[in-house]
Amino acid sequence: MPVRGMIVRLTEAWTDILARRASNTTTGAYPPPVRELLGEMAAAGVLMQSNIKFNGALVLQVFGDGPVKLAVAEVQSDLSLRATATVNGTVPADAQLSQMLNVGGGGRCAITLDPKDRHPGQQPYQGVVPLHGDHHEKLERLSDVLQHYMLQSEQLDTVLVLAASDTVAAGLLIQRMPLKGEGNLAAGLTHRENEDQIGHNEDYNRIAHLASSLTREELLTLDVDTILRRLFWEEKLLRFEPQQGATGPRFACSCSRERVSNMLRSLGQDEVESILAERGDVEVGCDFCGQQYRFDPVDAAQIFASPAVRQPPVPPGIQ
Repeated sequence: MPVRGMIVRLTEAWTDILARRASNTTTGAYPPPVRELLGEMAAAGVLMQSNIKFNGALVLQVFGDGPVKLAVAEVQSDLSLRATATVNGTVPADAQLSQMLNVGGGGRCAITLDPKDRHPGQQPYQGVVPLHGDHHEKLERLSDVLQHYMLQSEQLDTVLVLAASDTVAAGLLIQRMPLKGEGNLAAGLTHRENEDQIGHNEDYNRIAHLASSLTREELLTLDVDTILRRLFWEEKLLRFEPQQGATGPRFACSCSRERVSNMLRSLGQDEVESILAERGDVEVGCDFCGQQYRFDPVDAAQIFASPAVRQPPVPPGIQ
């Protein structure tokens, strides 16, 4: 059948993201609605990256005019991921998407594909959609926004079920493929013909209806085998080996103590010593993951006592 599906269940990768943020003494933990949104974004980002197998970073962003100014999930081609949100106001405990990001109707969702090895002049691809439907109704679920995006950008029917708690972020994606059976490899369907099939394929409609019946609690609490058996017990499933462990989704951020040390070295010893005199230590937090790096006077002295990065000797002719 012209239907493919993917399911993801993030556990350690998701709790690592939350733990870093919660341990940040400046920001503290995200409010519950923001945690849920960010978890759904992390799960959706992994699903989309796995679906297209893009050699580079897939960056999912939602931004707008509410107390949550920006939320970002970034997934690399090896499924390493990170996520963050910028909160500049009070987020009600029961806030939905529009209350967090689309108060005045200016909210947007952007998906960016940034190639790992860019060719000269090559730019990242970005698609942007508003956080409302075709009739300008505000969308309250991230899954609805992304389904709308996929229909507009790819002309493919898509069902997306997302859920997140403090321990699990999970998602199920069902998508109609352009052609049936062997035709998937033939590329014989024109763009217009593919558009004409939107909403009319009976196989897809049946499986999409089954997928849509999956509840948030089921997605968060049941293992993958149980979910697939409950939803599609009458269907023939062709399954791939799951990607887990070293080849599966995992948290990774590019920040490090060494990179922060290099940044402080670039500020100069006088600037760092003035901060030490005022505060007693230097504290730098990663804007993306929230990890904090602290340097006491001894640590700072070691930064400037360490030899600078060695440069290759300049040829005598240039000297």
